[in-house]
Amino acid sequence: MNVGVAAHKDGKFRAQAPIQSPAIIGINEDLAQIRQIHCCLTTPCLKRFSPLPNKLTSGRPPVQTRKKTVDGCGNMFQTAKRISTNDLMKSDFEISWRRCAKSAVRAVSAMGVNPADDLELGTEKPLTAKTRFEDVREDLHPVSDGLAFNDTSNANQNLSLAIGFRTLSIHLTETQHDNSGPVKDDVVNFFEQLTFHTVSVQKLCGMFGITPDGGLDNVVAARNIQRDGKNVLVQAKPKYIWKLLKYIFGDFCSILWVGVIIFFICWKPLSDPPSPTNLALAILVILVIVSQASFSAFQDWSTGRIMNSILDLLPSECIVIREGNTSHIPAADLAVGDVVLLSVGNKVPADIRLIETSGDVRFDRAVLTGESEEVEGNIDSLGETFLEAPNIALMGTHVTNGHAKGVVVLTGSRTVMGRISKLTNKTKVKPTLIQQEISRFIRIIISLTVILALSILIVWLAWLRRDHRTYMNVVGMLNNVMGCVVAFIPEGMPIAVTLTLSLVARRMKNISVLPKSLATVETLGCVTIVCSDKTGTLTQNKMTVISAGFVDAAYDAQQFKDALGGDGSKSQSAARQLHMAAVLCNGASWDGATADLPLEERQVNGDATDGAVLRFVESFGDAPAVRASNAQIFQIPFNSRNKWMLTMYSRGDQEKLAESLVFVKGAPDVLLPKCTSYWSAVTNDIQPFTPEAKDKLVATQEKWSRGGQRVILLCMRHYTPYAAVGSNDFGPEVTQNAIEGLTIVGLLGLMDPPRPESSHTVKECRRAGIRFFMVTGDFGLTAAAIGRQIGIITTHAEPDSLLDVTKLMGELPEGPLPSCRDPANRIQRSLVLEGKDIIQLRERHWDVVTRYEEIVFARTTPEQKLSIVNAFQTRDNIVAVTGDGVNDAPALKAADVGVAVVSGSDVAIEAADLVLMGNFDSIIGGIRRGRLVFQNLQKVIAYLLPAGSWSEIWPVLLNVYLGVPLPLSSFLMIIICCFTDLAPCLSLIMEKEEFDLLTLPPRHHRKDHLINFKIYAQAYLFIGVLETVTAHSMFFFYMWKHAGIPPSALFLAFEKYTDGFYGYTQDELNHFNAVGQCVYFVTVVMLQWGNLLSVRNKRLSILQADPIRAKRRNPWIVVGALLAFCIAIFVTEEPGLQRLFGTASVPIEFWLIPLPLALGILMMDEIRKLLVRVFPKGPIARIAW
Repeated sequence: MNVGVAAHKDGKFRAQAPIQSPAIIGINEDLAQIRQIHCCLTTPCLKRFSPLPNKLTSGRPPVQTRKKTVDGCGNMFQTAKRISTNDLMKSDFEISWRRCAKSAVRAVSAMGVNPADDLELGTEKPLTAKTRFEDVREDLHPVSDGLAFNDTSNANQNLSLAIGFRTLSIHLTETQHDNSGPVKDDVVNFFEQLTFHTVSVQKLCGMFGITPDGGLDNVVAARNIQRDGKNVLVQAKPKYIWKLLKYIFGDFCSILWVGVIIFFICWKPLSDPPSPTNLALAILVILVIVSQASFSAFQDWSTGRIMNSILDLLPSECIVIREGNTSHIPAADLAVGDVVLLSVGNKVPADIRLIETSGDVRFDRAVLTGESEEVEGNIDSLGETFLEAPNIALMGTHVTNGHAKGVVVLTGSRTVMGRISKLTNKTKVKPTLIQQEISRFIRIIISLTVILALSILIVWLAWLRRDHRTYMNVVGMLNNVMGCVVAFIPEGMPIAVTLTLSLVARRMKNISVLPKSLATVETLGCVTIVCSDKTGTLTQNKMTVISAGFVDAAYDAQQFKDALGGDGSKSQSAARQLHMAAVLCNGASWDGATADLPLEERQVNGDATDGAVLRFVESFGDAPAVRASNAQIFQIPFNSRNKWMLTMYSRGDQEKLAESLVFVKGAPDVLLPKCTSYWSAVTNDIQPFTPEAKDKLVATQEKWSRGGQRVILLCMRHYTPYAAVGSNDFGPEVTQNAIEGLTIVGLLGLMDPPRPESSHTVKECRRAGIRFFMVTGDFGLTAAAIGRQIGIITTHAEPDSLLDVTKLMGELPEGPLPSCRDPANRIQRSLVLEGKDIIQLRERHWDVVTRYEEIVFARTTPEQKLSIVNAFQTRDNIVAVTGDGVNDAPALKAADVGVAVVSGSDVAIEAADLVLMGNFDSIIGGIRRGRLVFQNLQKVIAYLLPAGSWSEIWPVLLNVYLGVPLPLSSFLMIIICCFTDLAPCLSLIMEKEEFDLLTLPPRHHRKDHLINFKIYAQAYLFIGVLETVTAHSMFFFYMWKHAGIPPSALFLAFEKYTDGFYGYTQDELNHFNAVGQCVYFVTVVMLQWGNLLSVRNKRLSILQADPIRAKRRNPWIVVGALLAFCIAIFVTEEPGLQRLFGTASVPIEFWLIPLPLALGILMMDEIRKLLVRVFPKGPIARIAW
């Protein structure tokens, strides 16, 4: 049942309720209950309403009765509203609806309608099938948001009542108790029933009580937002169970769980009596897993919060008309009924019904459909569904051409994008390069662990179990296997990696570089080529008109103003024509919020070129009068393919196909072939466009372009169209015919100054081994001039052209070409290519082009920009693209790193991987941090492997293969990996640059792995061997000094190390072994201090880069080392741990002896670094990490 009372501001009343609905409602007070109540109160200024039944015309109720009726309906609305605001649309709620129904009936009765004619209110009659809303849906049309409908069948538009109240619509839906299953939200079925695309523009505006030029009232917009919610997509709920399972069983934890199971088995039933040590070890490993999972969960949450805060900083605004004013508002504040202006480069902020278009507006729907073909937009529908209608702009799509005006019909989760996002439960995320490297390292470590564990098992089964049965039982063998597992896995590694990435995200945010994912930062360290757009990226996008001229005359801006005479009263004909053309052929407008400010402080809606021309023409002459005297009937906005814009103005009755005035503005080299005449500043009339006149114009263009000016040509003509204005044939006809036979009005020269930091950015990229190219749609000479100003072109000679490239093709060797990553294989000259040249390039041409050190690509289309990126990528380059326009979007998306400027278009920001919020040179900071994060992770791994892997596995191997009493217990191995090594290694992620990382060449992502042979050699064969030999020596030294057992007696001892060995009891031998294990443990912990200080620097001496002085200060190094020392004291001296895990107090001399030994580790690495610095091409330098 839908009961409505509609009112117009002018006092006219029409009913919206389907009073004569065929639905027969029966009420069972005990069983029939309302499941959902949807209440919507609108304040429309309606032009058309659904009719009242005929009986209402026979006798209208008095005003007092009508007022009581509305008051009663209002009370009913307030009651329903209190319910709806609690759980509307969230759950079924059981409420008796007799009171609401009776109130509705009273409201209808007060209007002179007998409710018995249409409604049956019984207490016993069950609900009939016709009660269901779907049975009358065909007679209903949506009112506001796709959920409220009004009956338009048998409409009589002439019925009206004089009443001045607002619309009230109460929507009741009945569902049965015995539903067989949950109702599934079918996106397609829902949108197939919407009719926003089929109603006329006039009727659509009437539905929402708006006008195309007035928009919503702010009060109504606020109420609509309160009713429908913010225009944001509901984020998918995280799958906490899967996340928890990943934290607990992922990465190294999977194999640690095997250790937990084995320790439990060794506790019992294998041990008799049950071994408390194995039980404690099992619990300890579980605690390690839980702590790692908890830390990973916390860091994921913390990193996610950082990334969300970064994404929240990205702009998301739209232009709306409210109360007749045009203004920018956040897209989240859009309301149903808002009138939105869309232009090229915008991201559509909601589902919008188009009501006006430029005739050539197109949308990229690939984000929804996956189709690369653009969809043309218009204001008519040919019977398509809502999803396919060309007059519907869908949320999340992009405007790739033209501009349009539309009415918001769906917002937030009700949009197509919103409903699709709710159905998307799983998104497959591609692992980043750093994640791939970590996974590779984990696979290597686990593989080595499994191999060693299997070798121990095989040796025990094949040899020890047979020849040394009493030496190692099953429990001992399993303990050794788990000792091998614990020894080889650096458990602190995942925590260190997570912290490093989180820290990088914070640091990037601090320098106003916002990565959309952490992969972006890491990939920046690999970039070899930067292809940058010019306007708005390398330049400030603050254009100013500095020159104006004609075919036969040229002026600076002030001279032209003087020629026009200021107020236009004494102006020349040619100057007046140029002023008029600049005013009327312009796509920019003033922002309504700043229209009253001084000219230079006003904000402009439109691109920078049109904005500069707008400021220029408004500064002299009577531009508003020119606009007021000309009615625009058609416009084709500028786009990067055509490189021109067109406006058309009526000069009579368009119904009679009268002559129209056409203005065209664009690139001179594109429009000149279409020109046949020109306005002469000398004769002040139109002259034929002869070759001599063309030479004069081209000379002026080249002169201005060499000075870095962007030159635009303004033309005009008179044209009588054949097709009617607004028809489907009108736009194609104008596009094809109206730009022929043009008359040149004049030229404008605009200067867009380079950003102050652009030159420095180019220089720093070159120093980092990165080639910096310009890819722009501007004229070749203009682009080359700007390129020289900012250092992209440094040669004094004229740049090479396509002809030079063709000549160099013959010099290329046959077969595979050497990589151009090496500067020696590059062509040390500059090159300028325009779009017409790029079309002619073949693969061999590209082999030459990609070797140039300095390149400017000019007059390029979006497709050509994409082909440039692909050409460099296929030749083993990592390409970063920077841009801000819609024409940059394909290249931004295809690049390895897409970098957008925050002031750029929505499309560019959407396509980019990284957004620069501040100066352009902040990209250099991103490259530095991308290289730093990789180096610091390598340092973390190089620190963890010697003690946490190599020095722990050898005690197990000596015990199994050589019969030596176990020099290090599994418990102490876990303590080293998870506690004493963790704090120092985390301090390494805080390290600053060892040296200027921009002096290094870019990392080769296919060859320079995070873990490579050089790091293994450093960690295992150098530092690892030193620590292992030293720690074992301390173990044997203790056994010889305090037990009198020489090392030779311990080798091959096997089962002899028992009662009577060297006259000791088993308990005494166990005590000696426990103390020896703790000596080994303490020695490794303290030797890691030397490793910590040495691993901070790959090349520099500790004297050059100590952790104390400001340049490389890192106080966390000292904190980490002291924390490890305190943990070692606690583990060895705590009586409870001694009883449970078999640890023992270490004699004082064995705390002191490792100190100079740690210094020895540092000195040995200092010698290695010295040899690398002195002999950079020597054998040690070749294998240095």
